[in-house]
Amino acid sequence: MTTKNAPPAGLEIASQFSFCPRCGTGALERHSEKSVHCPACGFLFFFNTAAAVVALITDQEGRLLVTKRAHHPAQGTLDLPGGFVDAHETAEEALSRETREEINLEITGLRYLFSVPNIYDYASLRYYTMDLAFECSVRDLSMLRAGDEVAEILFVRPEDLDVNAFGLKSIKEIIARFIAGRVTGAGESK
Repeated sequence: MTTKNAPPAGLEIASQFSFCPRCGTGALERHSEKSVHCPACGFLFFFNTAAAVVALITDQEGRLLVTKRAHHPAQGTLDLPGGFVDAHETAEEALSRETREEINLEITGLRYLFSVPNIYDYASLRYYTMDLAFECSVRDLSMLRAGDEVAEILFVRPEDLDVNAFGLKSIKEIIARFIAGRVTGAGESK
């Protein structure tokens, strides 16, 4: 997936703010393709991508664990366990934390697969993310239970997965790549 023709993220994001977050005066102006500044106080902000993690967990029958989103964005659509990486946290630590919080499972092993850029629209703001997909093994599926962000947990055979049932663009791509790898034996999934 390429984003070469996409507008510079800084300009797109800066247009969502009416005033400088530091001094509250004047509109932010373009500083570079990836940054904006306030001419009144000198505030300078670079728009960087936020890291997010995604878990691909299968059961002994090879079915993929998928969740149904309890909240917006994309409420009611299918998803995979995961979320944003917090400050001072590794991707692996974030994946373990998110998996515990969302579905009450402890990750015992993981293998990085690939990354997918994403645009995450939330609360009238647009966030640019880099979703890191990991194949995960877990200690005990009997401990599985939905947390606050999950409306339902399902296990789905790869051949029964419908990419369009997933609400987030990056997750659709991850699922498509998972299906290709599982069904044809190609790709980066096992």
